[in-house]
Amino acid sequence: MKKSKKVWLLAIPLILILGYMIWDAYSQPSIEDIPGNFEEVAFVRNEQNKGGIERIYAVSVGDIPNAKFEACAELFPTNDFNSVTRIFFFDKSKPYPTTLSLEPPYYDTTKYEAIHILKRRGSN
Repeated sequence: MKKSKKVWLLAIPLILILGYMIWDAYSQPSIEDIPGNFEEVAFVRNEQNKGGIERIYAVSVGDIPNAKFEACAELFPTNDFNSVTRIFFFDKSKPYPTTLSLEPPYYDTTKYEAIHILKRRGSN
């Protein structure tokens, strides 16, 4: 009887901790949860794994006056070793690119106009 009680005293905290970890993993915010009606519409990443990783995102914004651009940008990944993440925000009611290039200017600037651009760098 005593041994069974010890097992339960160890098992219940472990089950609670595991349950919390699973809940936390599935309840992380996404760009849909941030004010601004954000939607990722295009993405490109370089294939270079030696040196800096470069990621470029195009995100459409439906509610520009209430958009939290910084909060949205914080959800996109960055890596160490001089990696760069560029996020271009476009008005959802106007044309926006659905493909991006790794070479500047990254999209056709004659057809599309970014309303906000953010760049994140990884640490050295």
